[in-house]
Amino acid sequence: MKEIGFKNPNANLGSLGIQDVATAHWNLSPEELVEQSLIRKQGVLADSGALMIKTGKFTGRSPKDRFIVKDKITASTVDWGNVNQAFDAAKFDALYQKVTAYFKGKEVFVRDAYACADDNYRLNIRLVSEYPWSNQFAYNMFLRPTKEEVSNFEPEWNILCAPGFLADSEVDGTRAENFAIINFTEKKIIIGGTGYTGEIKKGIFSVLNYVLPMERGVLPMHCSANVGKDGNTAVFFGLSGTGKTTLSADPARDLIGDDEHGWSDEGVFNFEGGCYAKCIDLTEEKEPDIFKAIKHRAILENINFIEGTRTPDFADSTITQNTRVSYPIDHIGNALEVSKGGIPTNIFFLTCDAFGVLPPISKLTPGQAMYHFISGYTAKVAGTEEGISEPQTTFSACFGAPFLPLHPTKYAEMLGEKMQAHNVNIWLVNTGWTGGSYGVGNRMKLTYTRAMITAALNGALNEVTYTEHNIFGLMMPSTCPNVPSEILNPKSTWSNEAAYDAKATELAKSFIKNFEKFADKASQAILDAAPRVPKMAG
Repeated sequence: MKEIGFKNPNANLGSLGIQDVATAHWNLSPEELVEQSLIRKQGVLADSGALMIKTGKFTGRSPKDRFIVKDKITASTVDWGNVNQAFDAAKFDALYQKVTAYFKGKEVFVRDAYACADDNYRLNIRLVSEYPWSNQFAYNMFLRPTKEEVSNFEPEWNILCAPGFLADSEVDGTRAENFAIINFTEKKIIIGGTGYTGEIKKGIFSVLNYVLPMERGVLPMHCSANVGKDGNTAVFFGLSGTGKTTLSADPARDLIGDDEHGWSDEGVFNFEGGCYAKCIDLTEEKEPDIFKAIKHRAILENINFIEGTRTPDFADSTITQNTRVSYPIDHIGNALEVSKGGIPTNIFFLTCDAFGVLPPISKLTPGQAMYHFISGYTAKVAGTEEGISEPQTTFSACFGAPFLPLHPTKYAEMLGEKMQAHNVNIWLVNTGWTGGSYGVGNRMKLTYTRAMITAALNGALNEVTYTEHNIFGLMMPSTCPNVPSEILNPKSTWSNEAAYDAKATELAKSFIKNFEKFADKASQAILDAAPRVPKMAG
């Protein structure tokens, strides 16, 4: 076997059961990996210097093909169901051997990296990938050890990524030819049949969502985070389209991270070393930080060129709506060198309420915070997906349901405990519609949302009076600097108050219906935070 690159002298692939590969490329630089992708005609360069690749059949994660091995460790701890599907341990071992055999005679790319910017919780990772750009993705997204650290590197978790390997579902126990399977006992992840790089990132996020709360007392969070010049940390939760990336990218504050964090007794720390941002309809005006980050070392996924140029066409959704870019976090100008902050002072739950019901900002009690955290609400807007003609409610527990091995109430209770122990303010922010539902009202102005968040951060909302929402029980500020007072209570922005109450009741019923599956494990404080549906509404 030929070996290229730099590694721990004692490291070998034989310990992973991988034998007789043609060449093992260890810890190549981004420049070398780009060259390997170009040689194999697996990518082309954009005029910005970014590598453009196509991930193949899969341009997003495949939740139905993600499994966790069910064994003595996980049987009684994992929240089994549609999200966490059980996989037989013996079937895993057999499939693992097939994947390692698949690597025989091939060139492979090995990456030593780690997750968690706080060294107290560091998780060393070794990725063995079939494709060079999968390896470069790991370079971008995980934290990068120094050369000295690599020379002594010992992985705790190993990932095998083989997009060209196709499972036989009838024999291997998978649902289809593609799969992503986590084994907590053996500390291994195997990915096959899909080139979508997000499976690598989210596999480790799922691992941390199990290990950190179970073993270390750390709350894992699907969120962005930043810190002010005075050291006050803010956290932003929100599903796609709610403004999480936009609102956390504040030129007056330093970025801790874009997507995945832990909250320990010492503060907040980033899990990652990079960002994985959506690119559809990207412009420099809308997202200047992301746009400027697309340069050498960045990887653009499933995007076409503007015809006759080497310029990416971000408006083109021919391949997928889920176009993406990955880049190291240092491509963001105000990113912290060490991605850590103190205990959060303020936490924001972002929602894009297309029904125009929720207030633009409201302050939550601990019970409400846990209730809305478990709910993880936003709305899909008409026209954004085929077949959607009216706004549709979307609930994703803890704003990251697909990556939660434990029951959502476990994470919510940890949030409630930390919130009360540190007197943290938690706010629900509606970046969606005001003055009516989608098609009648208007989208909340970004300048107003920024002003409300700024006011929350600098304490300007601490002394104002609040009124209680009649159905959701949310406390709404009566005034806010640089925001018209008339928009702070959503009911007053509707021309027909009865129509507003009807729509608010309809949304409240959706919340209550969604929460039924969590109710048996929720505390009384959480249950008491549910919306109050007027009896006269039926």
